[in-house]
Amino acid sequence: MPTEILMPALSPTMEEGTLAKWLVKEGDIVSSGDVMAEIETDKATMEFEAVDEGTIGKILIAEGTEGVKVNDVIAVLLEEGESADDISATPAPKTTAPSTDAVSDKPASPAQDSGNIAVVAAPAPAAAQANGTRIFASPLARRIAADKGLDLSQLAGSGPHGRIVKADVEDAKPGAKKAAPTADKAPAAALAGGPSTDVVIKTYEGRPFEEVPLDGMRKTIAARLTEAKQSVPHFYLRRDINLDALLKFRSQLNKQLETREIKLSVNDFIIKACALALQQVPAANAVWAGDRTLQFEKSDVAVAVAIEGGLFTPVLKDAEAKSLSALSAEMKDLATRARDRKLAPHEYQGGSFAISNLGMFGIDNFDAIINPPHAAILAVGAGTKKAIIGEDGELTVGTVMSVTLSVDHRVIDGALGANLLQAIKDNLENPMMMLA
Repeated sequence: MPTEILMPALSPTMEEGTLAKWLVKEGDIVSSGDVMAEIETDKATMEFEAVDEGTIGKILIAEGTEGVKVNDVIAVLLEEGESADDISATPAPKTTAPSTDAVSDKPASPAQDSGNIAVVAAPAPAAAQANGTRIFASPLARRIAADKGLDLSQLAGSGPHGRIVKADVEDAKPGAKKAAPTADKAPAAALAGGPSTDVVIKTYEGRPFEEVPLDGMRKTIAARLTEAKQSVPHFYLRRDINLDALLKFRSQLNKQLETREIKLSVNDFIIKACALALQQVPAANAVWAGDRTLQFEKSDVAVAVAIEGGLFTPVLKDAEAKSLSALSAEMKDLATRARDRKLAPHEYQGGSFAISNLGMFGIDNFDAIINPPHAAILAVGAGTKKAIIGEDGELTVGTVMSVTLSVDHRVIDGALGANLLQAIKDNLENPMMMLA
């Protein structure tokens, strides 16, 4: 019986996407791992791969189609011996929840170690256990299981709706026990953010305006930040940081690095300072995980990058161990690919701490919203000339930068947050110490 290929979920928040381009056509033979199409999500354009081998019998969603819901049928795959005439026997595309016979309703999650996303297929004709419960497995998985003498009822499927796919049987051994099922997580629903559309439009009736529909990224930003502001108990800590020593040290370093065509920015120093501060105050290097916190050994720092219509927060992993020049080069690469929407999910997911720098836009100070599950975000303002009192008590002029640390009180209490911000301040005001 033909196998349905479903629209995959390429990120935890994805509900729909655009089928940007088909890389196969009807009649093409595909094998597991072949790239079949490019799909635009709210974050990026990504490839996805075939899970099973077979022939593309029919493409149901044309390339360029927007608003394709996750788990909608986008194409049909034919097994050996099947023909296009068999497609009429396949069920019509569904957007409703599958029957209770399915093992799991959980949509596929994005790969964490690759920019390629595996294609999701609907349950193939199911074998039956002795107790009458149906087993969902792909044709290829069934063949491999038969060759290896595997009992499919003892395997847990990683495909959509708990379907057993090739990867589940390749490494399995006869007698392997089925893994205990995990509770599904309901996808985050968009939260109400004020009056309804009709009410707002009626309010401005008679005034000229243009309706601008929200793209996927803006919808996701609206939902996540509304949820974060309503559910995360924020509190805010503010400090002024003297940048004179840092600016002098940066100038010296950049002069010495000219031959290597490296130019360090103030933001590079801020990233390094925060990464080291998370090591100096390890209890603050944590995230909220529902009924517990996760405390990390390494400093994975996310940095907000503005792009047209939204933002990305690419993550610099193990930032405490990297040199300033390495951080600078990595940040430039991530920022460039973020603006081109070419980042893979593992490059912008994760981290325990974030930085949002609006100083280059002339903003003196602001309060940033925490991006869950992070426990804190540092909002960085512009460095400006101000009158300050020197160590000798004399009035002088210095470059001062205002920062605000937004903190999740469930993870970090006031004193702990103050210690973290003090460590960041000490690192930036004594930049040579960051190289020790």
